[in-house]
Amino acid sequence: MKVEGRALPWLLLAPALAATVLLVLAPVMETLWLSLHDVILYRPRSRPFVGLANYLALLDDPAFWESLGNSVIWVIAAVSLQFLLGLGAALLLNRQFAWRGIARALVIVPWALPSVIIGLVWTWMLDFNLGILNQVGVRLGLLDAPVAWLARPDTAMAAVILAVVWQGFPFFTVTLLAGLQGIPREHYEAAAIDGAGRFASFRHVTLPGLAPVIATALLLRMIWVANSLDLILVMTGGGPGTATQTLPLYAFLRAWSGANYGYGSALAVVLTLMLLSVVVTYAVRSARERSA
Repeated sequence: MKVEGRALPWLLLAPALAATVLLVLAPVMETLWLSLHDVILYRPRSRPFVGLANYLALLDDPAFWESLGNSVIWVIAAVSLQFLLGLGAALLLNRQFAWRGIARALVIVPWALPSVIIGLVWTWMLDFNLGILNQVGVRLGLLDAPVAWLARPDTAMAAVILAVVWQGFPFFTVTLLAGLQGIPREHYEAAAIDGAGRFASFRHVTLPGLAPVIATALLLRMIWVANSLDLILVMTGGGPGTATQTLPLYAFLRAWSGANYGYGSALAVVLTLMLLSVVVTYAVRSARERSA
């Protein structure tokens, strides 16, 4: 039986489309449905429709606003530090030096490790009694006494940000290193002929050449960090108190620990809409720049 030309592409795409519907679209629609109902785990047969009640409840929920503020701090600080560290590492690895191949391989290690392992390693490193950071800090005179980094509200967020920066900077390193190698050497030679030094070449050649890569990498990493909760869950569980409780972690805790699937789903939908607005803004600006 001969397949018509127009139908053949759809038949070839059918498995991928089916997987997308089952693994992506169906869970999204179910989450949206749950957010419009009062779904409590210990009342599985009672799922009354409540409309926007779960969303309106967010406005009067202090924990929601605190989690949202923590998420903003978490994303801005983590992604900014990952980018700066990754850019520095990419510039260094783009140079010629001995053992450069080994250095490029080793920089991937934090990115390759599971988040749970990274959380456990950093929890041990930040331990009050046996943590290496406290031991080194006290012996070098940087600390007067060991610090309970993960048990103090004023240091817990900085501690988990430090861990996620170490985990995520290799992504920027590899991405920006690929972008650096795509910049023609002729541009640097022309800048040198015009009398540009290293800083001027970096400002007028490197940064413009990396601009599209930087924008895409920042967007992707921001979405990943904003959605991540495993590292915080392992290291602090959102504590002490709610000092490190971000929005996705709060949604997870309300849905699973609190058994309130409706309210937890509403929190997830709100987070999705926030991230979607950022993606749409980026897409619109990119389209305008291409058409200009």
